[in-house]
Amino acid sequence: MAAMSEDFMSSLGADENTPVFVISVAATMAGMHPQTLRQYDRMGLVSPGRSSGRGRRYSARDIAMLREVQRLSQDEGINLAGVKRILELESHVAALQQRLSEVLAELEATRAEIGRREQAVHRSYRRDLVPFNPAAVAIWQPRGGTQQPR
Repeated sequence: MAAMSEDFMSSLGADENTPVFVISVAATMAGMHPQTLRQYDRMGLVSPGRSSGRGRRYSARDIAMLREVQRLSQDEGINLAGVKRILELESHVAALQQRLSEVLAELEATRAEIGRREQAVHRSYRRDLVPFNPAAVAIWQPRGGTQQPR
């Protein structure tokens, strides 16, 4: 049924986040009673979009979330308050992972820019000058003889 909803969504030019399914269709796709979907909406577990007439409209992502709520509550024995907390934490983790990806991309771009600027600085060096490190210089003095001050 997931493939069917993907085909349907693509035929509408919509993605998985576009709310297009009325509650009866969403309930059938999720294998639930429409009243269960209303309860989940009131509890804030799955919050569908709304039409201009305030009717609920579910996206493919909402339907997948409904199935996950059902799996956690029925298969794992987690109460609905626990399910809500799990979903909130998963959403938070996903947001943090997205932000981490953005920061890593920004870091990589910054490193590349630093490399470009270093190369520009190196290209600007005069080639007739040699860097001098005074700590690396040894002073030669002849053996045996001491020099007289002048």
